[in-house]
Amino acid sequence: MKRFFQPVPKDGSPAKKRPTGVAASDSVDGPAATEDSAGGEGAPCEEPRRFVTWNANSLLLRMKSDWSTFSQFVARLDPDVICVQEVRMPAAGSKGGPKNPSELKDDTSASREEKQIVLRALSSSPFKDYRVWWSLSESKYAGTAVFMKKKFEPKKVSFNLDRTSSKHEADGRVIIVEFESFSLLNTYAPNNGWKEEENSFQRRRKWDKRMLEFVQQVGKPLIWCGDLNVSRDEIDVSHPEFFSSAKINGYIPPNKEDCGQPGFTLAERQRFGNVLSQGKLVDAYRCLHKEKDMECGFSWSGNPIGKYRGKKMRIDYFIVSERLKDRIVSCKMHGHGIELEGFYGSDHCPVSLELSKEAAEAPESKSPG
Repeated sequence: MKRFFQPVPKDGSPAKKRPTGVAASDSVDGPAATEDSAGGEGAPCEEPRRFVTWNANSLLLRMKSDWSTFSQFVARLDPDVICVQEVRMPAAGSKGGPKNPSELKDDTSASREEKQIVLRALSSSPFKDYRVWWSLSESKYAGTAVFMKKKFEPKKVSFNLDRTSSKHEADGRVIIVEFESFSLLNTYAPNNGWKEEENSFQRRRKWDKRMLEFVQQVGKPLIWCGDLNVSRDEIDVSHPEFFSSAKINGYIPPNKEDCGQPGFTLAERQRFGNVLSQGKLVDAYRCLHKEKDMECGFSWSGNPIGKYRGKKMRIDYFIVSERLKDRIVSCKMHGHGIELEGFYGSDHCPVSLELSKEAAEAPESKSPG
């Protein structure tokens, strides 16, 4: 997020060892690039069950200052997939020229140095066991990434809510990873902002409309994670009255539904609820945690200095299809406290999800003889 809300690569040729962190095209079809798949023809492919999502608020800054502690967290939790938002690293391409959102910029001495920092961080444990897909903005803004253990083979990776498009979503806000039995959607939703402007309320309305269309059309069960930049209910913020009455420079939007803290306006909350109901989706964390948890129940925390000290919101989610609800084992926020313990330098903490293995069909019961 900004201030208050601050803030794939196609692997190389199947015959070669995959490079870390660089993609060759905008869409990856798994079977064409997965010679190292486990199992023979017709063997069922193992699919991820442990996930982490985290808004890093500049992945490069985290790699420079907080990477060892975050690496320890990843090693301890051992997730199959890590979805990152707000990576804030620019896409490859020269100034004024076309950009490749699947690759890191490296056409200047400064960008080459930054890329080396990234590659070094990803070549050490535990990240050396992961492949990475990027979707990057043209500047140090927004952007997403997916880290996945190399043993998993997605059928397809794409970067646009319109999955027929080979283009990346504007600002690198979307990565979709498709498996045999489900799709994983990693998004960094645009902040609602404070005003009735094209890059504020209007942009968020368009995003929510497209998300509604996407969840209504997706065929497989869905796991949707990321910084969704919205708190659905009062239980999802630490101080509902504070956030409901928030304003900037005394400005009050003309519509009452648009008043308040971005992410907690009535309009956003209603649209989000509609996306969930129309898409037959459930909030994994709230399925398990029904009560408000002032210590560990929020994913974003305000600056420890100033009026946002101690003000928290839950805006980072795992949303899953109703068909996956019974497989939810755990969903947890990994940060707590006013001093942002477990946030690893960001203003967001990691959130994890674990699913059980898909239930096998029960054998037919025999009648007593």
